[in-house]
Amino acid sequence: MTEQREQTAIDRIAEGWVDTLVEHDPTVGTYIGRPGDGLPDLSPAGHDALAADQRRTLAELLAVAPADAVDAVTRADLEAELRLALTQHDAGEHLRDLNVIASPTQNIRDVFDLMPTESEADWSHVASRLREVPAALAGYRETLADGVRQGLVPAVRQIEEVAAQARRTAGTPEDLGFFGRLAGSSATPAESAIELAAAAAGAASAYAELADFLEREVAPHAPENDAFGRDRYELASEAFLGAKIDLDETYAWGLDELARMVSEQERAAAEIVGGVPRPGIVAEAIAKLDRDASRKLHGTAALQRWMQETSDRAVAELAGTQFEVPEEIRTLECRIAPTQEGGIYYTGPSDDFSRPGRMWWSVPVGVTEFDTWRELTTVYHEGVPGHHLQIGQAVVNRGSLNEWRRQLAGTSGHAEGWALYAERLMEQLGYLDDPADRLGMLDGQRLRAARVVLDIGVHLGKRRPDGGTWDGEYAFGFLADNVNMNDGFVRFEVLRYLGWAGQAPSYKVGQRVWERLRDEAAARASTAGETFDIRAFHRDALALGGVRLDTLERALRGGLGG
Repeated sequence: MTEQREQTAIDRIAEGWVDTLVEHDPTVGTYIGRPGDGLPDLSPAGHDALAADQRRTLAELLAVAPADAVDAVTRADLEAELRLALTQHDAGEHLRDLNVIASPTQNIRDVFDLMPTESEADWSHVASRLREVPAALAGYRETLADGVRQGLVPAVRQIEEVAAQARRTAGTPEDLGFFGRLAGSSATPAESAIELAAAAAGAASAYAELADFLEREVAPHAPENDAFGRDRYELASEAFLGAKIDLDETYAWGLDELARMVSEQERAAAEIVGGVPRPGIVAEAIAKLDRDASRKLHGTAALQRWMQETSDRAVAELAGTQFEVPEEIRTLECRIAPTQEGGIYYTGPSDDFSRPGRMWWSVPVGVTEFDTWRELTTVYHEGVPGHHLQIGQAVVNRGSLNEWRRQLAGTSGHAEGWALYAERLMEQLGYLDDPADRLGMLDGQRLRAARVVLDIGVHLGKRRPDGGTWDGEYAFGFLADNVNMNDGFVRFEVLRYLGWAGQAPSYKVGQRVWERLRDEAAARASTAGETFDIRAFHRDALALGGVRLDTLERALRGGLGG
């Protein structure tokens, strides 16, 4: 635990902003471990009220000078975040906030995964939040309808997929759906169970109504073109990176990086099957590994046990060597997610550590076998030294970082870039010496490089590697050629990129920044005749908590401190 730092005026503004966010969106409170059971006002009026508070907070922030280096980082980061959020609001991005992975349809459902369900009181809070679902989705429909009137409508492909998701969440008489299963898992007394079931039925009905609305009222007005276009994409990219980048240079770099990953994969594959690197050898190596029973897990229970054992071993071995792993975050829970949409993700610990950090695996329907050679690097990505160390360390630093810095600040580029950096570091530390495990890591790295090319290519209409012009349809085949996953995974991933523009490249671009900053620090040490201390570099960088990538660069180069 860090030494207690005296709270400053900027700390109070930042913590007041957390309170304001929680008031507008109680699910944020759940995410950071605060009690509560409401849902956000997703109507146009709700969005306008949030924007008004963003303007007020920005004015308060600009009126106060930083008291120290920690304040300088807080002010730079929060100012940039508020300005960008207001720009996106003024552009009407909230009027078409719909995609297959991270929009209100998913966010409302997902918050129930984080709610405690151990006691009758816990279930009472669940029931209360379930009763809020119809009003929240009614406000969301109002906002999307406003978008239709203004000609700001998401692409039809996203609308159709989200409508299908909403129907699965709602369920049918044969399949209870998410809310019905949630209510059915409760062991509360009969009267409470009846109230819970009624609330769940109301939530399910609201999701079914949303699906009808999307299909009947929004889809007929939706564009066929998946591309965001350059102006929208620049805002989305900055939001996920916390930095403005040269998109054309990054696209060209992505093509080079993808070629480099293919070359590395071919070398690793040659170690597995013998011979020399050549086209087609990666597929041969994968076929050989897929026949190796010693590298397979059967069923989600075996997957969960393996995840937990692998994570526990990494924490025990890395603590005190390459990283400082505080006692508070030496516990990481590995869980199978209650959804079956696909994807692996991390949720941070609550501010008081009563809820630990958790790694979640959402296993798609019908998937029952898992290959350890593919997934080992994923555990390092989500756990230690990846997201869990990074995000958990920020929570530990409550003595120096205000609540906004500990719990809510940061970007995908910072967090996911660190996680990819951590994967490569584990290779350098010898944890991926087995060429099969290394091939699995490289498969993930190749995917992330391909996403840079695909995402920027589609949304900016760039020239494709084969000479044509990028569009959504070409993206499916391109990704299938660059990742060794089943068709369902490829389809979900491409749909995610098409609707969540700018997020997919943030992993590889963030890794690029992290590795550049480490190399710069090593070069400075060498110039000064000193030995580079990578453990100190990691400690100082993670001590900043989550930040924008441009803030990270300024801080580690001595431009801000913190």
